[in-house]
Amino acid sequence: MRTVIFDLDGTLADTSGDLIAAANACFRDMGQHGLLDPARDRLTAFRGGRAMLRLGLERRGLPWSEADVDAAYPRLLEAYEADIDRHTRLYPGALAAVEGLATAGYRVGICTNKPAALAELLLDRLGVRDRFASMIGADTLPVRKPDPAPYLAAVERAGGAVASSLLVGDTETDRETARAAGVPCILVAFGPEGPGLARLDPEALLGHYDDLGRVVAGLIG
Repeated sequence: MRTVIFDLDGTLADTSGDLIAAANACFRDMGQHGLLDPARDRLTAFRGGRAMLRLGLERRGLPWSEADVDAAYPRLLEAYEADIDRHTRLYPGALAAVEGLATAGYRVGICTNKPAALAELLLDRLGVRDRFASMIGADTLPVRKPDPAPYLAAVERAGGAVASSLLVGDTETDRETARAAGVPCILVAFGPEGPGLARLDPEALLGHYDDLGRVVAGLIG
């Protein structure tokens, strides 16, 4: 069955505000305030919690190491879980696009590098978990994107076939995952990097979710 697998952060939902708030909670514990900016640092937020911690520690101007990142990471997850949907919103048209795919006979699922429990919590809070036939998180399998295994598992658990599937994402990680799995990749051009994602040579760039059904049909029928 034809299947569309979505990334979550930066693809279905703008989670950057809540992610940055969680990182800043870690820095407040260190005696620093506002090291990350919700507008300026959105792209870093979509690269993951450790990327945000590294950026903030650099701006702090004191010596730091990966051990400091590892030590702060559990606190970031704790702060994020406690306030996971204060600022997060689905991108315009995302829900209608997902529902449109399902109505047209596609299976839909999620493959994210967010820890699975946090992804499940966020999807429940946003009221959309039941729209997706599968959900694979960073820790569902022993490996994570860009290894193709999580993507393949998301397709399988959605009841689809890899040969007639594609990945919708927003980062180089998603592009490399799709390439490793041998499937087309659609990258959304309304995130922080915008049309600059064309440098990754995806099969398509998506300017708005209103166009998703047409683009998907052109790639996998």
